[in-house]
Amino acid sequence: MNVPDELKYTTEHEWIRQEGDELVIGVTDFAQGELGDVVFVEIETAGETLSKGDTFGTIEAVKTVSDLYMPADGEVLEVNPSLEDTPELVNSDPFGDGWMIRIKVSNSAQLDDLLSAEAYRELIA
Repeated sequence: MNVPDELKYTTEHEWIRQEGDELVIGVTDFAQGELGDVVFVEIETAGETLSKGDTFGTIEAVKTVSDLYMPADGEVLEVNPSLEDTPELVNSDPFGDGWMIRIKVSNSAQLDDLLSAEAYRELIA
């Protein structure tokens, strides 16, 4: 199971890469493995300001549909346009081309609540 050390994680299985005051967010290798083959990603929150814990979209796999949750308060700046035509990028490259959204954080103190790679590994063990 790939759990990159440089990323932060949520208990809902999203990964977070901080780039200044912006965050890039996707689902973890563990999550995509549990979901199975991803067939559709629906994210219609671009331009919206959402709160930590709000649903920013859904991910549909052959056997289930799961909500995607905001790891911190912020504005959704960008949705990965590649996922519309190739949602399977979530399976093949969850930490790279399979990213979901980019947000501008409005409450950076919430980032302290995110899990380290070590803590996330313990969660999924």
